Amino acid sequence: MKYEWSILQETSHWLALNKPSSLTVEPVCDYPIVQDQVIRYLREHTRRQNSYLGIVHRLDRPVSGVLLLAKKKSSLRALNEQFAQRQVNKTYWAVCAAPPPQEQATIEHHLIKEQKNKRSVVFAVAKKGSTPVSLSYRLMARDGGRYLLEVHPHSGKFHQIRVQLAALGCPIVGDQKYGSTVPDDTDCIALHARVLQFFDPKEEEQQLECIAPVPAREVWSIST
Repeated sequence: MKYEWSILQETSHWLALNKPSSLTVEPVCDYPIVQDQVIRYLREHTRRQNSYLGIVHRLDRPVSGVLLLAKKKSSLRALNEQFAQRQVNKTYWAVCAAPPPQEQATIEHHLIKEQKNKRSVVFAVAKKGSTPVSLSYRLMARDGGRYLLEVHPHSGKFHQIRVQLAALGCPIVGDQKYGSTVPDDTDCIALHARVLQFFDPKEEEQQLECIAPVPAREVWSIST
């Protein structure tokens, strides 16, 4: 069977895949779910009907890139702890339709998640119920009206990168929810989880790096 995702690295304890925008981590509408496809893959390759699979972290459905899953409960606990302690380094690539005000900078906001509208809003000052968030970015390339940013989030809040870049005046291509008027492919936005660095749960002193190739879409030609 041909799967919509590709394996980046795999051990007996965890699996890192390159998630396309066509898959969702959470059950949403009629989109295929990552867990269903990976469990089917594990059953086919291990011949075990009760393969365990734990979601370590999440990516928004229209976002592509590195997604880490645990194949054992002990590994899930260890990897979850790394994320909680901010021992994991995440690098995203984003294509924006407007240039950032500086070629590189760290930006800080106060974020509130609007549960009803399934979106986030950010403010320059603290508001009741808000959470401080920050990220660093640098401009990697420009091509006509497109700008490739490398982004390092310092926290992992709901839609954080999307809303912070929009607040900066450079919404991500295709991200109509946060003000983009430049289209990407259907149901996609030009945000990609490029690199994930973490420690192997069984070899705690060994830091690993998973790198996900960008999708084969025209918008990502700027990265070549």
